[in-house]
Amino acid sequence: MSGAGKSTVLDALEDMGWDCVDNLPVSLLDSFVHGDEGKQCRLVPAAVGMDVRSRGFDVQAVPAVLRSIEGVQPEILYLECAGSELMRRYNETRRRHPLAPDRPAEDGIARERALTEPLKRAADSVIDTTDLTPPELREELRRRYGDHDDQPVLTIVSFGYARGVSRTADLMFDMRFLDNPHWVPELRPLTGKDRPIREHLAQDPAWNDAMTRLEALLTDWIPRYWAAGKSYVTVAFGCTGGRHRSVCAAEEMAERLRKAGFSPNVRHRDLSSEPSDTIEEHRGDAESGELG
Repeated sequence: MSGAGKSTVLDALEDMGWDCVDNLPVSLLDSFVHGDEGKQCRLVPAAVGMDVRSRGFDVQAVPAVLRSIEGVQPEILYLECAGSELMRRYNETRRRHPLAPDRPAEDGIARERALTEPLKRAADSVIDTTDLTPPELREELRRRYGDHDDQPVLTIVSFGYARGVSRTADLMFDMRFLDNPHWVPELRPLTGKDRPIREHLAQDPAWNDAMTRLEALLTDWIPRYWAAGKSYVTVAFGCTGGRHRSVCAAEEMAERLRKAGFSPNVRHRDLSSEPSDTIEEHRGDAESGELG
């Protein structure tokens, strides 16, 4: 999707030593891979950025063209992004959408989403950049395409339901049944990475039992995902505001999984958010008696 972060992706891959080119005409793909002589493939990974502006761009033809190039194993990475976030980005940059030069950007976004849907279905992997900052997107690419001996990637994420569910999660666990540290004045400014928060949650009778059960579940399920061919597994823990319970749960689960032989990355989506009584009183919270 135009505006979903293609330039950021190419810059990040270039920093990792890849040969990168943007908006290459489809007819030149084979020449780019094999060089001018057409005899030898590139000795380093290569990335080609394409969107609806690329000459010869055809969502039906591109996958077939890629897979017809001899001597390479191509992967299609599709960059997804929610329409509201794309609108915000276009408004910030004041750029025109390539499919709507004389119409509102939302018209172009809707048209492009429909046009590229077949390519999204044909993609080997999809990254939703809606909730990712450029540094977080670069870190995600480093995990996927950096030099890590081709090991499957496990990521533990924390988030706040009141700020929207995690869009990248394969497994999502709701921690709003735990006692909320936000309502303890001396704990409110802290986060789930601070020891007093962990000590507070440890006093909740449900804490240790929940973490032990989830650990057993994850140590059983994660290898099954990888055995099924999934290279990336993201486990998300959510609470109301994304600052206390979910953060603590993500940190502790990462520790437990490391002891079990895994190597998880940890990302806290809403950790930098300011404490808010309004957010914590969100009607989806367990404290209100209504679980969303």
